[in-house]
Amino acid sequence: MEFDMMKQTLKRLVWLLCISVALPACKDKVEVIDAVRSIKTMTVSEHAKEQILRFPGVVAAVDSSDLSFEVAGLVASVKVDIGNQVKKGDVLAVLDPESYKLEMKAINADLIKARDKVAQAKSQYDREKRIYDQGAGVKSRLDMAEYVYKASRSAVDYQVARLDLAKRNLRKTTLYSPYSGSIASRSVQPHEEVQVGQKVLGINATGKMEVQLDVPENSIERIHIDDPVTMTFPTLPGQTAKGRISYIGSAADLANSFPVKVELTDSSEKVRSGMTAEVTFMIAEDTKKPGYPVPLQAILPAKEKNQGHVFVYDPGTSTVKKTLVSFHGTEKNNTIAYKGLASGDTIAVAGVSFLADGMKVKLMKQ
Repeated sequence: MEFDMMKQTLKRLVWLLCISVALPACKDKVEVIDAVRSIKTMTVSEHAKEQILRFPGVVAAVDSSDLSFEVAGLVASVKVDIGNQVKKGDVLAVLDPESYKLEMKAINADLIKARDKVAQAKSQYDREKRIYDQGAGVKSRLDMAEYVYKASRSAVDYQVARLDLAKRNLRKTTLYSPYSGSIASRSVQPHEEVQVGQKVLGINATGKMEVQLDVPENSIERIHIDDPVTMTFPTLPGQTAKGRISYIGSAADLANSFPVKVELTDSSEKVRSGMTAEVTFMIAEDTKKPGYPVPLQAILPAKEKNQGHVFVYDPGTSTVKKTLVSFHGTEKNNTIAYKGLASGDTIAVAGVSFLADGMKVKLMKQ
């Protein structure tokens, strides 16, 4: 019995000895774990020679108008509808001319009366002048006859002007196409009363087209009149067109963007007014601002606009330095950094949110 108890005690001692030896060994393994982070990097070396800017826009005719009557009245007929092709001088809509014809007749009658009065006044004036020349007349009667004669002539001139205006108003009851093109909109039906200047039809001229777009304030200074651009159209896959900047607005709208127009210098007949277009500007890099393409994921945001932070690797200390950079525009998935970096700098391009200034790192094997 005593031998069995000694045997069990010996086993326990051996087990405790093994545990005491194993624990320090486990502790040593935890302490030697490598805590240096590996980072993926790129070397800044290639200058950006040009920058690509893309903005959405809408195709419109260079010549387009909202048409209206210059006189008020009841619409008698509308000769066209949306999408119709028209030629310059075609009749588009007509107002009921009856009231204008009656007005012209009334004025014409007044003109006849005025001319009769001129004849009577002239006869009276000639008689008074003949008597006065013979020495039997009175100067005051002659002056009065002359005044009446001149006043009657002025009345005729007034009635003639009224008649000309009535004829013009009668002509304006017919609305003609100002140029060849297509009807873009229609906002009136027969038997409707319209007022002067009220929109009746919209027309787009055949021929030159343009794309109207808005350019943000941080890019407007980099484009100029006559700069070449290219355009694509989402509804016309594979269809491209060339153009030139024809207009740059001098004032920004509510969204701090400036209105810009691009005239299409060559385009397919498939490109129509109202289509959506994407306009691509190729901006030559300013030699005073040398730029380097930096991946967007390599930049941490900064407080100031168009600035950010990147981590530059120092091979001498194997650490990264948090560096402030200034950038402008984009090129594909890169931003163009023009201040804060130099050719040959190695920067972290992944996992930058886990890095800190002065952190020791090692380069990830490519």
